[in-house]
Amino acid sequence: MAYDYDLLQVAVDGRLATVTVSNPPINLITLPLYFELMQLSEELAADPDLTVVVMKSADPDFFLAHFDVEAILAFPTDTPAERSPELNDYHRMCERFRTMDKVTIAQIEGRVGGGGSELAASFDMRFGVRGRTRINQMEVPLGILPGGTGTQRLPRLVGRGRALEIILGADDLDAETAERWGYLNRTFAAEEIDGFVSRLARRIASFPVPAVRLAKQATDAHMLGLTEGFVEEAYLFQELLRTPEAPIAMRRFLEIGGQTREGELRVNELSGQISES
Repeated sequence: MAYDYDLLQVAVDGRLATVTVSNPPINLITLPLYFELMQLSEELAADPDLTVVVMKSADPDFFLAHFDVEAILAFPTDTPAERSPELNDYHRMCERFRTMDKVTIAQIEGRVGGGGSELAASFDMRFGVRGRTRINQMEVPLGILPGGTGTQRLPRLVGRGRALEIILGADDLDAETAERWGYLNRTFAAEEIDGFVSRLARRIASFPVPAVRLAKQATDAHMLGLTEGFVEEAYLFQELLRTPEAPIAMRRFLEIGGQTREGELRVNELSGQISES
């Protein structure tokens, strides 16, 4: 894959791709950045060699700001609004990051707002910085609403009441509250987040590729309902048993101390050592 962009830097290390956004002065989602993000989502989704994607910012104060208001003002309004059964391009981009067979991680060190927050909310995991990360859906004061998945994604992340507070209040949500509400997985001191996210991403990228991909697919099946989710989980479990990687990894686990008292007391360490053979 080429990964050749002007506003995005993509560094690939094995199965991990790290994307750094740089669109000064505030990482506004201008049309050029939007088109690059859309192309990136397609390129990442099609890359068979990746299992983890981390997105971060070159500016510690801004992860992604909102969509360019000047561009929104230029949207055509000379015909009546239509209810289309098809997803629009922004929705498709966000869903591509959510559903691709890669683990997507947003490292949100500063502000994220509007369409930037909607994109981040579509990632599999989000991590923030205590005292610095701020989430803001600022659309309603502008006379519009979060139209890039926000009204649907936020209630699923934080619940209806809290989603309405974020959307209708249009006030900053601090990192600590965002973590407590479930928008952020965890928060860290500024000097700690990069190390944690990097270690987590590399750890996941070291695991058997089919297991990472189908575990994500099985987890997403929770949206089907409990019984249907169980059926999908059982099927994908059986699928993985038939991959060449599974028996190799399970035998290696036993060889290095799995299912012994000493080994199980540090099973997290053993899990990270399986791929080292």
